[in-house]
Amino acid sequence: MSRVLVTGGAGFIGSVVTTALLDAGHEVVVLDALPPDLHPGGWPDDLDARAERLHADVRDLRPEALSRVDAVVHHAAVVGQGVDLQDLPHYVSTNDLGTAVLLAATAEAGVPRLVLASSMVVYGEGRYTCIEHGAVRPLPRAAADLDAGRFEPPCAVCGAALTSATVPEDAALEPRSAYAATKVAQEHLAAAWARVSGGTAVALRYHNVYGPGMPRDTPYAGVAALWRSALAAGRAPRVFEDGGQLRDFVHVCDVARANVLALSAGRPGALTSFNVASGQPRTVLEIARLLADGRGPAPVVTGEYRLGDVRHVLGSAERARDVLGFTARTAPEDGIPAFARAPLRGAPAAAPPAA
Repeated sequence: MSRVLVTGGAGFIGSVVTTALLDAGHEVVVLDALPPDLHPGGWPDDLDARAERLHADVRDLRPEALSRVDAVVHHAAVVGQGVDLQDLPHYVSTNDLGTAVLLAATAEAGVPRLVLASSMVVYGEGRYTCIEHGAVRPLPRAAADLDAGRFEPPCAVCGAALTSATVPEDAALEPRSAYAATKVAQEHLAAAWARVSGGTAVALRYHNVYGPGMPRDTPYAGVAALWRSALAAGRAPRVFEDGGQLRDFVHVCDVARANVLALSAGRPGALTSFNVASGQPRTVLEIARLLADGRGPAPVVTGEYRLGDVRHVLGSAERARDVLGFTARTAPEDGIPAFARAPLRGAPAAAPPAA
């Protein structure tokens, strides 16, 4: 078995990945900066006690911290949509500079394997087909259309309605938010590292991850955490647009299992990417209703929107199944109602969340 460094290992996904790696027989070193807004009490109580701990920022990582390490599982990142463009330096510094420093240290220390936490946001709008023009890539949605309640992206050629389809890993990358741009950059950096060092890199493109231990509502939390926090406060989940956006919600324990499998995947000198999804897409309104049915007030469809959001994005689960040997085990109908009563991290927020 391997000795694995998990960056961001005290976080929501990283901590579950840490336990899964330990259970699989690996030694684990958790590196985390423990930012006060996420970890006001320092190391979280639910972090597996079997793991070694290293309090450090990945941007300050020294090669000696990678002594005897066989693989790095890289989760240290700022996530979510953020607040506004003033967040750009924070995203780029943490996600991209942090990854560059990590890869440089990994190369110097001779670590041969990297697993990178990426995201389905790298695809931008998902895959669509037009009845006349076949597979097309829609233009970014215009504010005027969204203001008028026209949420579906039209064909860029003829303006006709489109049908959503799943996105394979070899699709063109088209980030449409600051966070998405940093995830694409992380993948490119990892690919460059693999080519030059001869190392093996695997990018796991997570879909909408949920489960116990998610952070409470912050500008960087996922929509599942925002809705769950609203229900805990007795408020109805707020659903943007008309609720018809298609997404794939995948349980954090399934994501952790994909990370364990990824340690033996890929090939030297290259980056291999995998969609990590449940393979059971639902509309966001369906997910909000499943969550509310397990806890409290029915969701409210607000008609609001964010220009950085995309309408539908569903990754194909075929490569992960056929190559990685990964199939999600938790269906939304089971995992989402259970999540409605699962514990969250952090103190309750005072302001109402938006989703």
